[in-house]
Amino acid sequence: MYFESRSHAGAELANKLLDIYRYENCAVVALSDGAVLVGEQIAWRLHCVLMLLLSEGVEVPGESVDFGAVSQNGRLTVNSQFSEGQAQHYINEFYGYLEEEKRRAYQRINRLLGDSGVVDRDMLRDRTVILVSDGFSDDLSSLDVALDFLKSIRMEKLVVAAPVASVAAIDRLHIAADEMYILDTKDNFMGVDHYYEDNNLPSREDTITKINQIILNWRLF
Repeated sequence: MYFESRSHAGAELANKLLDIYRYENCAVVALSDGAVLVGEQIAWRLHCVLMLLLSEGVEVPGESVDFGAVSQNGRLTVNSQFSEGQAQHYINEFYGYLEEEKRRAYQRINRLLGDSGVVDRDMLRDRTVILVSDGFSDDLSSLDVALDFLKSIRMEKLVVAAPVASVAAIDRLHIAADEMYILDTKDNFMGVDHYYEDNNLPSREDTITKINQIILNWRLF
């Protein structure tokens, strides 16, 4: 399945969620700027808040793979695809490097935390949280850091929504989420952009603007 744009895919997801969650106490949490375009459509129709969960990946030096990701609470979540032995090997081998990259990632996040629109933990408490991505690939670092960030928050329910996801992501989500709404599952995931005709993404400033305007846009629906 291919989509005209992330907004178009978000509208399709919103149609599936509308009858179930229209009058529930929900919050939409997007995992990236692209996910905000998807989540905007859901939050608009469900009349709920939209937030962005900031995270920064930390790569293993010399390898094109994330060791993990740092969330806005400063915690490094190790890539769940690594075994305990693999993770410990990288820590032993690159401890100084990983600690420095973790510090730098947290600094980059902190420069954005003054902007409104990022996740407010208090606003998620006792709500149905709808975690939104524009596509879950085999690299589950962004999902891992989101689940780690949310696990300490008392939620009514965790719902995950995405236009497309890999089989590996679906397997992980079956364990972590209460409900899933995935429009298409791919055995051979080709990269998120591959499934959209329009891959223009907003700037971070435009993303924050979209988040701040979502409540005003309720009046249009």
